[in-house]
Amino acid sequence: MRYDLVVFDNDGVLVDSEPLSNTILAGYLTELGHPTSYEDSLRDYMGGAVHRIHDLVRERSGRRLPAEFDEEFHGRVFEAFRRELEPVRGVVEVLAQLRAAALPYCVASSGSHERIRVGHRKTGLDAWFPEEHVFSADDVGRGKPAPDLFLRAAERMGVAPERCAVVEDSPLGVEAARAAGMDVYGFSAMTPPERLAGATGLFADMAELPRLVTASI
Repeated sequence: MRYDLVVFDNDGVLVDSEPLSNTILAGYLTELGHPTSYEDSLRDYMGGAVHRIHDLVRERSGRRLPAEFDEEFHGRVFEAFRRELEPVRGVVEVLAQLRAAALPYCVASSGSHERIRVGHRKTGLDAWFPEEHVFSADDVGRGKPAPDLFLRAAERMGVAPERCAVVEDSPLGVEAARAAGMDVYGFSAMTPPERLAGATGLFADMAELPRLVTASI
Protein backbone atom coordinates (compact mmCIF):
# COMPACT_ATOMS: atom_id res chain seq x y z
CA MET A 1 0.00 0.00 0.00
CA ARG A 2 1.40 3.36 -1.01
CA TYR A 3 0.02 5.24 2.05
CA ASP A 4 -1.47 4.33 5.41
CA LEU A 5 -4.01 7.19 5.55
CA VAL A 6 -5.81 9.49 3.12
CA VAL A 7 -6.75 12.86 4.62
CA PHE A 8 -9.49 14.69 2.73
CA ASP A 9 -10.17 18.38 2.83
CA ASN A 10 -13.93 18.93 2.95
CA ASP A 11 -15.10 22.00 1.04
CA GLY A 12 -14.57 21.54 -2.67
CA VAL A 13 -13.15 18.04 -2.24
CA LEU A 14 -15.93 16.07 -0.55
CA VAL A 15 -18.82 18.53 -0.86
CA ASP A 16 -19.33 20.97 -3.72
CA SER A 17 -19.63 23.92 -1.36
CA GLU A 18 -17.13 26.46 -2.67
CA PRO A 19 -19.44 28.13 -5.23
CA LEU A 20 -22.19 28.48 -2.62
CA SER A 21 -20.09 29.67 0.30
CA ASN A 22 -17.91 32.07 -1.69
CA THR A 23 -20.92 33.65 -3.42
CA ILE A 24 -22.47 34.22 0.00
CA LEU A 25 -19.25 35.52 1.53
CA ALA A 26 -18.58 37.96 -1.30
CA GLY A 27 -22.12 39.29 -1.06
CA TYR A 28 -22.06 39.68 2.69
CA LEU A 29 -18.69 41.43 2.79
CA THR A 30 -19.89 43.79 0.08
CA GLU A 31 -23.03 44.55 2.13
CA LEU A 32 -20.76 45.46 5.04
CA GLY A 33 -18.81 47.97 2.97
CA HIS A 34 -15.92 45.73 1.91
CA PRO A 35 -16.47 45.31 -1.86
CA THR A 36 -15.60 41.71 -2.73
CA SER A 37 -16.23 39.76 -5.91
CA TYR A 38 -16.75 36.02 -6.12
CA GLU A 39 -13.29 35.73 -7.69
CA ASP A 40 -11.79 37.82 -4.85
CA SER A 41 -13.35 35.49 -2.31
CA LEU A 42 -11.98 32.38 -3.99
CA ARG A 43 -8.51 33.90 -4.23
CA ASP A 44 -8.30 35.25 -0.69
CA TYR A 45 -10.38 32.96 1.50
CA MET A 46 -10.82 29.55 -0.14
CA GLY A 47 -9.38 26.87 2.13
CA GLY A 48 -8.95 29.16 5.13
CA ALA A 49 -10.66 29.25 8.52
CA VAL A 50 -13.08 32.06 9.32
CA HIS A 51 -10.46 33.95 11.34
CA ARG A 52 -8.64 34.58 8.04
CA ILE A 53 -11.59 36.68 6.86
CA HIS A 54 -11.40 38.83 9.99
CA ASP A 55 -7.62 39.16 9.73
CA LEU A 56 -7.54 40.19 6.06
CA VAL A 57 -10.44 42.63 6.31
CA ARG A 58 -8.88 44.35 9.31
CA GLU A 59 -5.44 44.41 7.66
CA ARG A 60 -6.81 45.96 4.46
CA SER A 61 -9.43 48.34 5.82
CA GLY A 62 -8.37 49.04 9.39
CA ARG A 63 -11.91 48.09 10.48
CA ARG A 64 -13.21 45.09 12.35
CA LEU A 65 -16.08 43.00 11.10
CA PRO A 66 -19.19 43.19 13.31
CA ALA A 67 -19.46 40.91 16.31
CA GLU A 68 -22.33 39.00 14.71
CA PHE A 69 -20.41 38.32 11.47
CA ASP A 70 -19.61 34.64 12.10
CA GLU A 71 -23.11 33.73 13.22
CA GLU A 72 -24.78 35.55 10.32
CA PHE A 73 -22.36 34.23 7.71
CA HIS A 74 -22.65 30.65 8.91
CA GLY A 75 -26.43 30.94 9.11
CA ARG A 76 -26.61 32.01 5.47
CA VAL A 77 -24.22 29.28 4.38
CA PHE A 78 -26.00 26.52 6.30
CA GLU A 79 -29.35 27.56 4.86
CA ALA A 80 -27.90 27.30 1.35
CA PHE A 81 -26.28 23.95 2.16
CA ARG A 82 -29.58 22.48 3.36
CA ARG A 83 -31.25 23.57 0.10
CA GLU A 84 -28.61 22.98 -2.54
CA LEU A 85 -25.45 21.20 -1.43
CA GLU A 86 -24.29 18.12 -3.36
CA PRO A 87 -21.31 15.79 -2.93
CA VAL A 88 -18.41 16.30 -5.31
CA ARG A 89 -19.02 14.16 -8.39
CA GLY A 90 -17.40 10.75 -8.04
CA VAL A 91 -16.30 11.08 -4.42
CA VAL A 92 -18.66 8.42 -3.04
CA GLU A 93 -17.25 5.91 -5.51
CA VAL A 94 -13.71 6.84 -4.41
CA LEU A 95 -14.59 6.36 -0.74
CA ALA A 96 -16.09 2.97 -1.55
CA GLN A 97 -12.87 1.93 -3.30
CA LEU A 98 -10.72 3.07 -0.38
CA ARG A 99 -12.93 1.19 2.07
CA ALA A 100 -12.80 -1.95 -0.08
CA ALA A 101 -9.00 -1.67 -0.17
CA ALA A 102 -8.90 -1.28 3.65
CA LEU A 103 -7.11 2.07 3.27
CA PRO A 104 -8.15 4.33 6.18
CA TYR A 105 -9.31 7.86 5.47
CA CYS A 106 -10.53 10.89 7.40
CA VAL A 107 -11.47 14.54 6.85
CA ALA A 108 -9.51 17.57 8.09
CA SER A 109 -11.32 20.81 7.32
CA SER A 110 -10.85 24.51 7.98
CA GLY A 111 -14.61 24.63 8.55
CA SER A 112 -16.27 24.18 11.91
CA HIS A 113 -17.58 20.83 13.10
CA GLU A 114 -21.11 22.19 12.62
CA ARG A 115 -20.39 23.18 9.02
CA ILE A 116 -18.97 19.71 8.30
CA ARG A 117 -21.96 17.98 9.91
CA VAL A 118 -24.56 20.09 8.08
CA GLY A 119 -22.90 19.37 4.74
CA HIS A 120 -22.39 15.68 5.35
CA ARG A 121 -25.96 15.12 6.49
CA LYS A 122 -27.35 16.85 3.41
CA THR A 123 -25.12 14.89 1.02
CA GLY A 124 -25.19 11.52 2.80
CA LEU A 125 -21.45 11.60 3.49
CA ASP A 126 -22.09 11.20 7.22
CA ALA A 127 -22.43 7.48 6.46
CA TRP A 128 -18.79 7.47 5.34
CA PHE A 129 -17.22 9.57 8.10
CA PRO A 130 -17.77 8.59 11.75
CA GLU A 131 -17.25 11.38 14.27
CA GLU A 132 -13.84 10.07 15.31
CA HIS A 133 -12.63 10.50 11.72
CA VAL A 134 -13.69 14.16 11.46
CA PHE A 135 -11.19 16.91 12.32
CA SER A 136 -11.81 20.65 12.20
CA ALA A 137 -9.86 23.87 12.63
CA ASP A 138 -11.98 24.14 15.79
CA ASP A 139 -9.71 21.46 17.26
CA VAL A 140 -6.42 23.37 16.90
CA GLY A 141 -5.09 26.82 17.64
CA ARG A 142 -4.11 27.64 14.06
CA GLY A 143 -5.90 26.74 10.85
CA LYS A 144 -4.39 26.21 7.40
CA PRO A 145 -1.78 27.13 6.14
CA ALA A 146 -0.35 26.05 9.51
CA PRO A 147 0.25 22.27 9.65
CA ASP A 148 -1.46 21.81 13.03
CA LEU A 149 -4.76 20.41 11.74
CA PHE A 150 -3.17 17.77 9.52
CA LEU A 151 -0.72 16.77 12.24
CA ARG A 152 -3.57 16.36 14.72
CA ALA A 153 -5.51 14.19 12.27
CA ALA A 154 -2.49 11.95 11.69
CA GLU A 155 -1.80 11.66 15.42
CA ARG A 156 -5.40 10.79 16.28
CA MET A 157 -5.55 8.25 13.45
CA GLY A 158 -2.25 6.71 14.60
CA VAL A 159 -0.33 7.29 11.37
CA ALA A 160 3.05 8.96 10.85
CA PRO A 161 2.83 12.17 8.77
CA GLU A 162 5.10 10.81 6.06
CA ARG A 163 2.66 7.91 5.54
CA CYS A 164 -0.28 10.28 4.85
CA ALA A 165 -1.69 11.49 1.55
CA VAL A 166 -3.69 14.72 1.72
CA VAL A 167 -6.33 15.65 -0.87
CA GLU A 168 -6.69 19.43 -1.23
CA ASP A 169 -8.11 22.00 -3.63
CA SER A 170 -6.68 25.23 -2.19
CA PRO A 171 -3.20 26.78 -2.06
CA LEU A 172 -3.55 27.20 1.71
CA GLY A 173 -4.30 23.50 2.11
CA VAL A 174 -1.38 22.46 -0.08
CA GLU A 175 0.92 24.69 1.97
CA ALA A 176 -0.37 23.21 5.23
CA ALA A 177 0.08 19.62 4.06
CA ARG A 178 3.63 20.23 2.88
CA ALA A 179 4.45 21.94 6.18
CA ALA A 180 3.15 18.82 7.95
CA GLY A 181 5.57 16.63 5.97
CA MET A 182 2.79 14.94 4.01
CA ASP A 183 2.34 14.24 0.32
CA VAL A 184 -0.56 16.24 -1.09
CA TYR A 185 -2.62 15.75 -4.23
CA GLY A 186 -4.19 18.88 -5.68
CA PHE A 187 -7.75 18.56 -6.98
CA SER A 188 -7.86 20.99 -9.89
CA ALA A 189 -11.47 20.60 -11.02
CA MET A 190 -12.21 24.13 -9.82
CA THR A 191 -8.83 25.57 -8.84
CA PRO A 192 -6.39 26.55 -11.62
CA PRO A 193 -3.55 23.99 -11.57
CA GLU A 194 -0.90 26.70 -11.29
CA ARG A 195 -2.34 27.72 -7.90
CA LEU A 196 -1.67 24.16 -6.67
CA ALA A 197 1.88 24.06 -8.00
CA GLY A 198 3.35 22.91 -4.69
CA ALA A 199 1.36 19.66 -4.72
CA THR A 200 2.94 16.22 -5.07
CA GLY A 201 0.56 15.56 -7.96
CA LEU A 202 -2.53 17.04 -9.61
CA PHE A 203 -5.79 15.50 -10.76
CA ALA A 204 -8.97 16.99 -12.20
CA ASP A 205 -11.38 14.04 -11.91
CA MET A 206 -12.08 12.14 -8.68
CA ALA A 207 -11.86 8.88 -10.60
CA GLU A 208 -8.11 9.52 -10.92
CA LEU A 209 -7.48 9.67 -7.17
CA PRO A 210 -7.36 5.96 -6.20
CA ARG A 211 -4.42 5.21 -8.47
CA LEU A 212 -2.48 8.08 -6.91
CA VAL A 213 -2.85 6.96 -3.31
CA THR A 214 -2.57 3.20 -3.56
CA ALA A 215 -0.90 0.76 -5.91
CA SER A 216 -3.46 -1.95 -5.16
CA ILE A 217 -6.49 -0.47 -6.94
